[in-house]
Order: sequence, then C-alpha cells, then structure tokens
Amino acid sequence: MTIDPNSLSARALADRIRRAKVTAQEVTRETLDRVARINPAINAIVQDCAEEALADAAAVDRRIAAGDPVGRLAGVPVTIKVIADQRGYATTNGVTLLRDAVATADSPFLGRMRAEGAVVVGRTNTPAFSYRWFTSNQLHGTTLNPRNPALTPGGSSGGAGAAAAAGLGHIAHGTDIAGSIRYPAYACGVQGIRPTVGRVPAFNNSGGDRPIGGQMMAVSGPLARRVDDLRLALEVMSGYDPDDVMSAPVPLRGAPYLRRAALVTHPGGMQTDPRILADLDRAAAILRRAGWEVETPAAVPEMREAVDLQTDLWLSDGYAAKVAAAEAEGDPGALACLGRFRDRAPGIDVERFSEIFVRRATLVRAWRAFLADYPVVLMPNSAELPFKRDEDLDGPAALDRIWAAQLPQIAIPLLGLPGASVVSGVEGGVPSGVHVVTAPWREDICLDAAEALEAGFGVPELAE
Repeated sequence: MTIDPNSLSARALADRIRRAKVTAQEVTRETLDRVARINPAINAIVQDCAEEALADAAAVDRRIAAGDPVGRLAGVPVTIKVIADQRGYATTNGVTLLRDAVATADSPFLGRMRAEGAVVVGRTNTPAFSYRWFTSNQLHGTTLNPRNPALTPGGSSGGAGAAAAAGLGHIAHGTDIAGSIRYPAYACGVQGIRPTVGRVPAFNNSGGDRPIGGQMMAVSGPLARRVDDLRLALEVMSGYDPDDVMSAPVPLRGAPYLRRAALVTHPGGMQTDPRILADLDRAAAILRRAGWEVETPAAVPEMREAVDLQTDLWLSDGYAAKVAAAEAEGDPGALACLGRFRDRAPGIDVERFSEIFVRRATLVRAWRAFLADYPVVLMPNSAELPFKRDEDLDGPAALDRIWAAQLPQIAIPLLGLPGASVVSGVEGGVPSGVHVVTAPWREDICLDAAEALEAGFGVPELAE
C-alpha cells in the first residue's frame, strides 16, 4: 500500500479508491491492522466486524472493476456505536441484559452509509445504558482515552471518540441526548457534531420506539478528526426515512447568512476554566481573521433553566423503570447517575410534565430570536477540562460538580439546537476545544464556522 489512509480526508480517500489508485480491501486491511495494534490498549471497539468489513470492501472493489458507480464513502472505514442496530450484531447499549439483542436490520442512517460504500470496521463502546460522560460497563469493559488514559474518553460515545482519535476509522458514529457526541469529541481531541433532531434518521427495530425525551432530543451524528469528514458524513447520513417519525428531508445548505458570532464565555453564569477562556479568545480571533464579526452580547437567553427542564423531562420519562433496569444490571455508574435524582423524581407529576413543555417553548423561542441576530454562538463545551476517568464515582460532591460543569452539553438538546465541538489543541496530554451552536437545521453554518476554526487551530494529530 502506497498511502497511509489516515493521511487523507474521507472524501479524498474515497476519491482515490474510486479512481483505483488504492483498493478498498487495502484500506480495510490497513485499518484492521491498526485496530489490532492499538485497540487492545484502549478498548474503543468492542464488537469485531473484520470478516464482514473485508467482504464489503471486496464488493466495493468489484463494482469499481466492473465500471459500476460507487458512493461518496466508497471504501471509507467507519465505526458504529453499540447503541445502534447493525444487522447481525447485538445492540447492547453497554448492558449484559441486552447481550443477545441481535439486530435483524440496519438502522436507517447505517443503511445510507452502506449504500454509499462505507465499510464498518467495528462497533464502539458506551457506558451502561449510555447514561454517563464516562465509558465503562460490565459487558464490554472500560474504554481509555488514547490521548491520556488518566482522563475520561467522554460518554456516552466514548468508544467513538477514542476510535476517531486513534485513527481506527475515518468516521465514528455517535449519539447525543445530553452531550454524548460533543463531549467525547472534546475529551478525545477530535471534531464532533450534534445535528438537529430529524436530520439523521435512526430507528432500532431491536428495541422499538423511544420514549418522549429520546424522540425529542436524541440524535445520531458523526465524530472525526477533520471537519470535512463531519460534513461528508452528514451529507450521507441525512434525509427522510419512514421508520424515524422525527426525520425530515431538509436540505443541508440553507439560505445565505450573516457571518456574525456571539462570544459567550460563561453561559448560565458558570465558572469557566482559564484555559477554556483562552481557547475561546483564540477562536474569536480566528473567526475575525476569517472575516467574521464577533461580539460579546449584553444579554444571552436562559440556559440554566433548560438544564432543569431537560433533567425533569428525563425523570418523568420512566424513571422507575430506569432504576429497576440499572439495579438488575448492577452497574455502579448507572446507579450513581440515577441515584443523584432519587429525591427529585417523585416531584415530577402531570402538572410539572405540562409545565416542562410550556417553558421549553418559551426558551426555544428566545434562542431562535437570538440566533436570528447571531447565526453562531461560540461558547464552552464544559466549564472544566476533561474529567478524570470515572470521576463521577468519587461521590455525590464530585457528581454534583460534574453536572454543573456540563451545562452547555445538557441545555442545547432541550433547546433543539445543533452544536459542534471543535478541537483547540492538546496540551500536556489534556485536550480542549470550543463549542459552536447554531439555529435548528443550520448545520451548514455550524460546519462553516468549525472549518474556519480548524484552519486556525489545526487538524488534530493521531493519538498513537
């Protein structure tokens, strides 16, 4: 093989494969060799897809040799989180209770990726029930951050973030209901985007329909080392599918917009770490040099209440069943997360349930008006640099501090907004980054701003 696949973007790699400059099988073997060398130390990929990957790569090569058209992801290696249905594999969601929940069909977004020639090289880890910003469970074990094993790789898509950082595939699928794409991207030093609900169709036939909170706020989306890989992934993954009742055929490119950004350094009054503040200042300077107007607004719509609404909606959405499942699984992380709200959950009655939706509409309206004036909001991903591994198991005080720090991760889904985590750099083995937020369905603006930031910060190096 004459090239290192990780030296190319996904778009450039697919182009090389389509033009027969390199074969999909060569790329797949090289990626699987890298998985064999690196994954045992970090445990990002927890379900092996090597045999199927090689067969799919061979099929791509046969189409090319026959002169048949191949897709935009022709031969590009990707990973899929174990929370999503992939035909022939268990959709475990990181729990022993689901170790035999073998999917009979692909989730819609995966079907789209396969139709465009993507090659799934492995399935990535998640915490039990995908509850935490840390990634360990009793079925698949603990995933380590390839940048620094003392730090969390994030969660719940911690396996996806670790795989992307280590070069175990160009595009890593993740999910996000309270930061599960954006936080692993931040913690692992890669790029990640949470799309608008309905942008990327997803449905697990193995598990049936999601409850209310999941339908309103949970999304699938990509993580990668390059912003253009995120863009290409969204181009492929997006669209209408009848199996996803929230999906919509909204074009990825919207109307022309004003290149104007709001710099929000302390959303909800949170105490942001000095390094993150410095990163935000650098990001603002990068955007200004790229022709953006960046301002610090006098007032910003409410975010802290959005966290309370998101939390109460989660508690009202089958909390007792969640506790029963976590107790049956016996996972300490899931039990700690749920236990934090044991006294709060009984207060969520029908009246509060209705109030959540009324107040949500008010907050969403305020944010949509703000984003009409400022098409981009530049803010922290978290108040803190990436947490220590399993720090949420250090007791109630640690868990309270972690939840407070994650205000931007929790609030954005409740507000119905897309957001991207963009790497600012890795210093002393500790990644950092900034958070780009835009109006619903304007992932194109999010990606444009992220690409401008990437040009200034640089594409992150592979974690070796």
